[in-house]
Amino acid sequence: MSVIILDARRIKAYEYLQILGEAAGKEEEFIEELWGELYMDDELMDEFMYYLDNHSIYGAAVCSGYSLTDLYFYLMRLYELGQDIGKNYADCNKETLVLDCFHMMSQMKKDPAPYIRKLERGLGMDRVV
Repeated sequence: MSVIILDARRIKAYEYLQILGEAAGKEEEFIEELWGELYMDDELMDEFMYYLDNHSIYGAAVCSGYSLTDLYFYLMRLYELGQDIGKNYADCNKETLVLDCFHMMSQMKKDPAPYIRKLERGLGMDRVV
């Protein structure tokens, strides 16, 4: 008789990712890609589970000195500049920012150089694109 060990938290994390992705207006393709990245990276998966439990980013996952929190604020600032309002109004979807943050970190871990350039360059009105 063989024993199958099932991690129910991962099943729940996948279900919640689908719910968050739908609420954020993300395509199924994005959700599945992000799930693959989370599934293959224990550190990111732990961060995602922390987010699901606490609805905040813990920030332990770091790539080239940048944490998920750093990426979240970078993306929030980018969103603000894109809106040209300079404020974080209610129409800013936090779930979208969080999912984009996890996706950005997963891609940054694969090839950090382009992301480091963006983060170090900072944001100005002439650098939104």
